[in-house]
Amino acid sequence: MTDTRRRLLNALSAADGPVSGPTLADRLGVSRAAVWKHVEALRDAGFEVESESEGYAVRSLPDYGAAAIAFGLDAPYAVEYHDRLSSTNDRARELATEGETDTVVVAGTQTGGRGRLDRSWHSPPGGVYASLLCRPDRPPAHAPVFTLAAAVAVTRACREVGVDAVIKWPNDVLLGGDERKLAGILTEMEGEADRVSWLIVGVGANVDVAAADLPDGATSVRAAGHGEGSEAVDRRRFCQRVIETFHTLRTDPEAVLPAWREYAATLGRAVRVETPAGVVEGEAVDIRFPGSLVVCTDGGERVVHAGDCEHLRPA
Repeated sequence: MTDTRRRLLNALSAADGPVSGPTLADRLGVSRAAVWKHVEALRDAGFEVESESEGYAVRSLPDYGAAAIAFGLDAPYAVEYHDRLSSTNDRARELATEGETDTVVVAGTQTGGRGRLDRSWHSPPGGVYASLLCRPDRPPAHAPVFTLAAAVAVTRACREVGVDAVIKWPNDVLLGGDERKLAGILTEMEGEADRVSWLIVGVGANVDVAAADLPDGATSVRAAGHGEGSEAVDRRRFCQRVIETFHTLRTDPEAVLPAWREYAATLGRAVRVETPAGVVEGEAVDIRFPGSLVVCTDGGERVVHAGDCEHLRPA
């Protein structure tokens, strides 16, 4: 989507009613003929844009896609959409090497989606698969806090549609109670000694995925909230809320940990964490900036910076 078209969408979404062609032309710095051409392009993309005596007004949106996600998005990110993609993180990495930033790569399906430790991530139709590319002014050691921020963002998006989502350290969003997986987070970065060059946070969320397409141990937002035969969850709005909440937390990293603790299923649990240095087993008691898990073991308190966490008893 061109920058002018994105600004046109923003102008139409922010208005309480129709916006005249001359007003749009003045705001965008283009001719009225150019405004008309961009409106026609939006119609071709699936927007129902009415031409009224007072001006242009959007009456309905396409179900999903770059323009639909960008419409009304309250965060300064460009959106790139693909019906089918090997990996949104891989595409975001390509954009990072080209110097891009503040971009979200979204795919309808992924053929090579992956999670932590190079595990494959099943990405059938109906999910929200999005990678957020940014360049935070932070040292590389702070990268884990952005994983926590994305987990909070996904959890809040789930809860806004009535799903009791909780977070398992370090990167899983689960359904409260039976702890079936709803979503996962994969963060990748490149940095220098004192600052992050670029950071990508990939989100894979089972939003409207059919039950037959889900792997063992997983569920979807739709099935968890209202049952398999219920009305579809609005993937567009779900994706927007993840982006918006992540952006808010990204600009205030100190607010991430309190938000994460509010939704944490890991704290207060007996856990077994496989780390590069060996297994740590005990009770998870806290989280420390930028995202380390504090575990109380028989031998004393251990601070785990990275690892694969298993909950050993139900909440």
